[in-house]
Amino acid sequence: MGYFLYKGLKKPLIFFGLKDKYIYYAMGSAVGGLVTIAILSSLFGIFGMLIGGAIGGTGIFLSYKTQDSKGLYNKTKNEEELHIMPIKFKNVKLLAKK
Repeated sequence: MGYFLYKGLKKPLIFFGLKDKYIYYAMGSAVGGLVTIAILSSLFGIFGMLIGGAIGGTGIFLSYKTQDSKGLYNKTKNEEELHIMPIKFKNVKLLAKK
């Protein structure tokens, strides 16, 4: 009995529910939030820390929302196309050969 060496190789990386590229977006938002906290806290004190934390938290939240709405891969949405499958027709006249 053998085991595959690369068992989960084709699966996307998952970290706290974020997948693949959205992990990097959330990390960038978190680091940007920390930098913003450092800058604004020196300028405005505790109020600046709250604003910087809100900016970083909003970026992470938007990473989750973007992943849920757009998905992991680029997909083309054809919302204005209408696909009719002939098998689903119940009217024999539509399927009859002329």
